[in-house]
Amino acid sequence: MNNKFKYLLTALLGAALLVSGCGSDAGKTAKEEGKVFHYGTMAYGPAMQNASTDPHDTYCGWSTIRYGVGETLFKFDNEMNVQPWLAESYEQIDDHTLKIKLRDDITFSNGKQVTGDAVKACLEDLIRRNDRAPHDLKIDQITADGQTVTIHSSEKVPALIHYLADPYSTIIDMEAGIKDRIAVGTGPYVAVKVTDQGMELKKNDQYWGQTKPKLDKIVVRSITDGDSLSMAMQSEELDAVQGLPYASLPNFQDTGRYTISSTATSRVYQAAMNFQTPALQDNRVRKAIAMALDKDTFVNVLLNGNGVAATGAFPDTMPYGRGLNGPGYDPEQARTLLKEAGYTGTNSDGYVTKDGQPLTLRWLTYTSRQELPLLAEYAQSALKDIGIKLDVNATDNYKDFLKRGEYDIYAQAIVTAPTGDPEYYLMSKIYSGQPYNNGNYSNPRTDAMIDELHNTFDAGKRIELARQIQQQVLDDNAVWYASFLKMNIVMKKNVTGFSAHPCDYYEITPELDIQ
Repeated sequence: MNNKFKYLLTALLGAALLVSGCGSDAGKTAKEEGKVFHYGTMAYGPAMQNASTDPHDTYCGWSTIRYGVGETLFKFDNEMNVQPWLAESYEQIDDHTLKIKLRDDITFSNGKQVTGDAVKACLEDLIRRNDRAPHDLKIDQITADGQTVTIHSSEKVPALIHYLADPYSTIIDMEAGIKDRIAVGTGPYVAVKVTDQGMELKKNDQYWGQTKPKLDKIVVRSITDGDSLSMAMQSEELDAVQGLPYASLPNFQDTGRYTISSTATSRVYQAAMNFQTPALQDNRVRKAIAMALDKDTFVNVLLNGNGVAATGAFPDTMPYGRGLNGPGYDPEQARTLLKEAGYTGTNSDGYVTKDGQPLTLRWLTYTSRQELPLLAEYAQSALKDIGIKLDVNATDNYKDFLKRGEYDIYAQAIVTAPTGDPEYYLMSKIYSGQPYNNGNYSNPRTDAMIDELHNTFDAGKRIELARQIQQQVLDDNAVWYASFLKMNIVMKKNVTGFSAHPCDYYEITPELDIQ
């Protein structure tokens, strides 16, 4: 075989492989496809409960907004102040009545106008199907008249417009229904394929906004392995990524090839103590655990500085996240507290014992957030140092273990202020008996203050109540707060109009472009 023939054969094989790797787009030319944006993320998939664009299904609304498929009546600016979006204006008629005037120039991606009746139907379906919305919104009745929607609440809901900016409140066309996990929204892009592994989007030619979408197609890929995500970005398979391992970020800095957009968010890494665990019903044990864990080590060493150590549930960039005091890092005091709680013995493995039994706890978490396995590994080592054995269960089937109560400490990542208001988190995670109160924490004092918060319109009073509630949680050592996420989006230099937002879900917008 001469060299010329070998070269030709190699070229043909290479071309065949290239075409075969194009999947459903095989055979299409670049001109036919137009501008295509490839996005890799660790924040999508069944484990995150967001593998759909149906906003009324668990946390799928995050994907609906995050990938430009839908929009809400209200949105947040970069300081998390609420402002109209699909709404033109609003008026708080009385403590129980909110009147919203809709813009009259908005259509769904199928061309149908967004009317008061369409919004009414959407919100009523939200209340029927979403497990959080009924308790948040307290809607008694919705009426529609042309482009006006009036919401009557059974109770005072001072944070109502904030809840109407929550991703679950994304406005979709209920008459079109949900087909193959695809909802018809008002955003700049239309979902054409949704799977557990990602989604494909096309430009919404009917988009109502002044800024029109600039891309013809977007491919979102769920890549939960950090090394794979990094390699896909370095090999130029992707135009941008979210959720790179912190150890990989230096590879994309100061190269001249990439841009990194970063912002602090209210996504906190926390560990809730299960109050149904006998050993954890003793506050001294819970406090010992909190004092054995060094937040600064977690942030500065394990996260390479890509985070902010937390005291409470909210960062101090928010007014209700300031002025709090929690137990500091003090392993020696932690050992003293365990002795006071009756753990005076030590077995051959070095673990403390009470009545001859070692103190063994089950730490439940999941792997789809890169920080959580790191936190689990660190906690296991740190608690061993004070004599507590920690059995780590890092699984994306964590919901099954939660349902069965097979855990003592549950560590998760949660956005505490996605609505720019503290009530969202405090009501869902701290209030007694709520389905997402994974620590089964119950304190009549915090419940009473949350009830008061729920009925208070005064902004200053709401801030003070939120601080008091958090301080009680910290005094009870019900939740240990590790750190807040610093969100990083890495993109090629030719990508514009793409930036991280403190709410953690405004990502793909009509401004996104490839130069």
